[in-house]
Amino acid sequence: MSPRQSIRGMHDILPDQSGAWRRLEAKVAQLFDRYQFKEIRVPIVEHTEVFTQAIGQSTDVVEKEMYSFSDRNGDSLSLRPEGTAAVVRSVIQHGLLNPPGLKVWYQGPMFRHERPQRGRQRQFHQFGAEVFGLETPSIDAELIAMVERLWRELGVAEHIRLEINSLGDPEDRRQYRQQLIDYLEPFESQLDADSQRRMQSNPLRIFDSKVAQTQAIMANAPRFDTCLGDDARAHFRSLTETLDALGIQYTINPGLVRGLDYYCRTVFEWVTDDLGAQGTVCAGGRYDGLVGMAGGKDVPGIGFAMGAERLLALLALCGDTPEPPVAAYFVGGVERATLMTAAEALRDALPDLAVGVDLPGGSLKSQLKRADRAGARWALIIGEQELADGTVLVKDLRSDQPQRHVSRADLAQYLASQ
Repeated sequence: MSPRQSIRGMHDILPDQSGAWRRLEAKVAQLFDRYQFKEIRVPIVEHTEVFTQAIGQSTDVVEKEMYSFSDRNGDSLSLRPEGTAAVVRSVIQHGLLNPPGLKVWYQGPMFRHERPQRGRQRQFHQFGAEVFGLETPSIDAELIAMVERLWRELGVAEHIRLEINSLGDPEDRRQYRQQLIDYLEPFESQLDADSQRRMQSNPLRIFDSKVAQTQAIMANAPRFDTCLGDDARAHFRSLTETLDALGIQYTINPGLVRGLDYYCRTVFEWVTDDLGAQGTVCAGGRYDGLVGMAGGKDVPGIGFAMGAERLLALLALCGDTPEPPVAAYFVGGVERATLMTAAEALRDALPDLAVGVDLPGGSLKSQLKRADRAGARWALIIGEQELADGTVLVKDLRSDQPQRHVSRADLAQYLASQ
């Protein structure tokens, strides 16, 4: 591989793409603010045990996908494959779990050594939210309602459906795990190789198999709800009643198990049929034992993560193309310092206006072409005559309006009124 190429599965976000990213990031941050979540920023690199302890040794993430290495001190470190475990480490370390009800969100890159394909890369980006200390199913419903609001405000709600399930409490899960193994043992030779490997270590993950023959076997597997205890069953019933009251549509999917060991009770996914095999856009659930397992006090937790690349791909399919910012661009046959001085004055007067200056110079025709390529609405022309008159010739590049001379003193007011 040429050293001048990016690493396979890790992509640059180019200038013509970054506008969509910034628009989405701003929308998500605003949403979290409205629901009283505070941002937390954790390192990209953690001690490997932060993830192995939380995610589970038998998961694909730990067994095959983590980028782990030893540093100069011999410590095993890993690029974060997901955000929850790192956030849990942080809130324990900094004593943030009192009083109950901590609500935090994060964003940033995650890393997994997977086979790159559409919607699945080795460096990918997620938004996530976590809530600590609240056991009530109402917080489960609030998280789901918050994400459902995001879909509506982004205009993609019709392309995404919500699936939910309950994984019960630890004893429920142990009981179901054994039932599932007992059911699968007669079919073991008919399962695909990955599912055979998971039989004893993580049999619930076999539900995620994309192999048709394995899927047919799993279609008749025992349902998890037969093992739910009374407390977990009441929790799930309260959640569905709240979602019904909020008017949020959902499907109960008994095969929804989530891939990480820390999940319990409520799990949920938003999926789409518009992105091929990688159709999960947002997923999460409860992890009531994770904080205690990571060395903190035993408090419940719940969270979710959504994939930025997948969400942006869905937005593009829905025809969402962010409008470029309104911009003005100074051109003319005078000293560049004159144009730059006028531009700085306009930036002072209109902070939200993008203002450019044609620095290369040359013919007015070539300068106007550069203004157009820069996406400017207005070309602001200062020639020798305008310099003498104290005016600017305003040319609207996006309409047929006649160009007009405006005094330098009135320029900001004139542009603001257009």
